[in-house]
Amino acid sequence: MQGLFFFLFMNSLSFLTTISTSTDTLTSSQILRTTQTLQSSNETFVLGFIPGINLNNFYLAIWYKNSQDTVVWVANRDNPLQNNSTNDGFLKIGDNGNIVLLNSSSNNNLVWSSNQTTVTKNQLVLQLLDNGNLVLRETNVNDPTKYLWQSFDFPTDTLLPSMNLGWNFDKNTEKHLTSWKITGQNPSTGDYSYKIYFHGLPETFLVGSDRSLIYRGGPWNGETFSGLPEAKMQDDTDSIVFNFSWNEHGVYYSFSTINGSIYSRLVLNSYGQLQHFTWNQSTKTWSTKYLYVFLSDDCDQYRKCGPYSICGAHASPVCKCMKGFVPKNERTWNVNDFESDGCVRKTNLDCKSDEFYQMVNVKLPETTKTPVFVNTTMGIKECGDLCRRNCSCTGYANIFVTNGGSGCVMWFGELVDIINYTKGGQDLYIRQAYSKLDIDTNEETNGTAITIAIVIVATIIVATCTYFLWSWASKHSELSSFHFQLFVLTTGKSPQENQSASLIGDVKQVKIEDLPLFEFKNISTATNNFSSANKIGQGGFGSVYKGELPDGLEIAVKRLSRDSGQGLEEFMNEVIVISKLQHRNLVRLLGCCIEEEEKMLVYEYMPNNSLDFYLFDPIKKKVLDWQKRLYVIEGISRGLLYLHRDSRLRIIHRDLKPSNILLDGELNPKISDFGMARIFGGTENECNTRRIVGTYGYMSPEYAMEGLFSDKSDVFSFGVLLLEIISGRKNTSLYNHEQTLNLLGYAWKLWNEDEVVSLIDPQICNPEYLDDILRCIHIGLLCVQEIAKERPTMATVVSMLNSEIVKFPRPFQPGFIQRQIERRGEPSVNRVTVTSLQGR
Repeated sequence: MQGLFFFLFMNSLSFLTTISTSTDTLTSSQILRTTQTLQSSNETFVLGFIPGINLNNFYLAIWYKNSQDTVVWVANRDNPLQNNSTNDGFLKIGDNGNIVLLNSSSNNNLVWSSNQTTVTKNQLVLQLLDNGNLVLRETNVNDPTKYLWQSFDFPTDTLLPSMNLGWNFDKNTEKHLTSWKITGQNPSTGDYSYKIYFHGLPETFLVGSDRSLIYRGGPWNGETFSGLPEAKMQDDTDSIVFNFSWNEHGVYYSFSTINGSIYSRLVLNSYGQLQHFTWNQSTKTWSTKYLYVFLSDDCDQYRKCGPYSICGAHASPVCKCMKGFVPKNERTWNVNDFESDGCVRKTNLDCKSDEFYQMVNVKLPETTKTPVFVNTTMGIKECGDLCRRNCSCTGYANIFVTNGGSGCVMWFGELVDIINYTKGGQDLYIRQAYSKLDIDTNEETNGTAITIAIVIVATIIVATCTYFLWSWASKHSELSSFHFQLFVLTTGKSPQENQSASLIGDVKQVKIEDLPLFEFKNISTATNNFSSANKIGQGGFGSVYKGELPDGLEIAVKRLSRDSGQGLEEFMNEVIVISKLQHRNLVRLLGCCIEEEEKMLVYEYMPNNSLDFYLFDPIKKKVLDWQKRLYVIEGISRGLLYLHRDSRLRIIHRDLKPSNILLDGELNPKISDFGMARIFGGTENECNTRRIVGTYGYMSPEYAMEGLFSDKSDVFSFGVLLLEIISGRKNTSLYNHEQTLNLLGYAWKLWNEDEVVSLIDPQICNPEYLDDILRCIHIGLLCVQEIAKERPTMATVVSMLNSEIVKFPRPFQPGFIQRQIERRGEPSVNRVTVTSLQGR
């Protein structure tokens, strides 16, 4: 419900609304002031002004007359009208046919516009219709429903009856819902959008503010979206019908009420939840008829389980390979990292003898990014026959479940994002090698016997080793035991990774005075027993809590989750690495706590959160003017230079990104999270690993594709970070329909077209600083060059930033300039696309 605050405010202005217009239209010669309203002829909807959190900020909005706190549309949601008096701004029809919102106290500065030009000899009127649609139309025309502009084409967070979401292919326009920043208080653009993607079968997606895909609602099956099986899409009691249309002119999703007197609305709230409300006339309240909480369980996460695997919310583990498939990477699968690689076939297909097995009650695999064949009239038998004859077809299903099933969709690539439901869902037919269908049962039986034998032998070995280890440990002090634990857990070589020999020597030198130990009871007291109110972060390792020690020192506690299969190696690695480091641009590790199953790291507390908290938020980024951003850039570069050259150890961070740059009270940047860092020996320049860790979008090409990392890997990450700071955009946030470029590709394209100024965030594009900004863009492009040896060292970068070097070389093509198909989690080897653009 949008706002007790707004409700109280409207009551307090009741004396002002007495001068409101009683009409539903505004003519070209009239203006609508902040104290006035328009009202639909049936007295259902009102157009007027609502206040923001700041009472001097106003938004042009539409709300229900009988429920004044229920706002359904906001025009200037990201640019409030800032008034010093209650009669300062006004709405009018402009001379060129635009609808404009002006601030009279600022010389009629434009606050919002409909951004269209209308040339007509007829008079224009702005009208609020009975269905809540605000329209601009001509008078004295034959068709009064031919609107020049309408608010229904620009939804905010609410879908009303007769509105629709989707795409108009003829006009190449799209409509979607976007949540408020804070429900009932801040109508500015929030963190979630609910959209329809039309490639393949049209599907609904919950999308983050960085354009990451959070949840896939699945294709329309004739009754509902297949990813919402429990949603009641038709309510007989209230006569509410949901509709979906899809043809050559567009794809649309809408709902309608058979009884026109029923008020109903669909809302995407600030938490990313989809709510369907109907008005209860007797109680004068809204009733929730339908609520879908995306991410209510693990399986809701987009692509949770990787290719050829299936997610079951009530299964343990939640992901398992389809019949006839095995984990592609057994090691990552065993630590519950399902999404990185997924599953692969046990036996290769031979096409001629392949068979299909049936999976029931599933959400159909994704179709928007996988090649598919779609026919809306073909039956399932004909669909199956066609799939069998095509050796590239990996699976098929009916599109619709109505009338016993109809329509045909066939997949010609990996099958991803499949969920198994206890009820609902659809049938999916998977291509399988014929031999596997016959022997799977015997394999499972034999495998069970082998597994039991292995478990028995392993148990005996572990028990024996544990006894001898306990006997040895009991003869030593608690401190010696702690050092032995550190040594074993951080220096044991594995077949998966050949660590530097120098690391063993460094671990032996860890002294207790380098890293104080905290008692668990003291940390528990400091964090109020790890209360949810003190929780400030969450990761694969566990949670982060804010705390305060008895002496008043504020701390941040990273607590390794007992249930997590991740993080132990990273925890111990960070103990070793950061305990040796001291620099003003590195976060300070105050100590650790290791008691029984508890493992925690204690850091200095950073009150201003992380860099991404500000940088990618359209409101918060205003805090970071150019001078502050340059200060952050220089601080990060000095911190990296210290790691690479000036510290006692040579450290490669391997996971540099905005969320790992913390800001203290004065916005001093501090590099954090050394769980993936690696120590180099004095003569080493490059190492190789099979365990590719890090974050897609920040990894260098040689590391992501070959496992090679060096200080130039961090330089690449720094270059990405530098371009993000200047542009205010994430590397993965752009989407160009023609070239599918990420931020690096976009920057390179603009560089070659001499239009690189277009890359700069408008918040900092000040002519006074333009030379410095362009110099930093040049440095960023040098850092992200595809060939590692072409990139500068951090020492050179610092000199460039300080203007000690004034003549820069011409940059060559960046690595990874094409945006990879969006996936969540860590990237794997050979999964990154590199394209070629001509340099100038």
